[in-house]
Amino acid sequence: MDTVDTRVSPHAAQAVTALYQAHVLGLVRLGVVMLGDQAAAEDVVHDAFLGLYRRWDSLADSASALAYVRASVLNGCRTVLRHQARHGGVAADGAIAAFADTPLESAEALVLLGEEHRAVLAAIRRLPDRQREALVLRYYLDMTEAQIADTMRISRGTVKSAISRAVAAVGRTLKEGS
Repeated sequence: MDTVDTRVSPHAAQAVTALYQAHVLGLVRLGVVMLGDQAAAEDVVHDAFLGLYRRWDSLADSASALAYVRASVLNGCRTVLRHQARHGGVAADGAIAAFADTPLESAEALVLLGEEHRAVLAAIRRLPDRQREALVLRYYLDMTEAQIADTMRISRGTVKSAISRAVAAVGRTLKEGS
């Protein structure tokens, strides 16, 4: 039997549900790129939305709810990655399926695209945390520098620097691999 938390306003469920429906896919994609595991990414995103629901009435501004959830997803991914590093866990490479949204004409094309995606994702996962997060937020979630700075709680200049360094590092890694 489902129970409703009576301490949270009735508006919270409606607002969080609308936010979830509008942004869950992008946030799961963010988690998949960060973690390489769709199930773990979905868990992190769901935990972030649950946290938002529980804290809805304490938000200073409901317009900041999306930024709160994005920051929660990043923090959740960091926690999972720290846990994997401590316990020797290796992320699965399930990220390809999450981004395969265009039909391909042949099996060979699918294999080539899959290899390219794996190489790019592997290069992204080798980046330092800040660079990886900034790059993923910019190019996978299409966020502005200001939004990224707010989400990561860093300056816009740091965002620009992190993205520039990340792009250069991924390029070098891909060039070395070919």
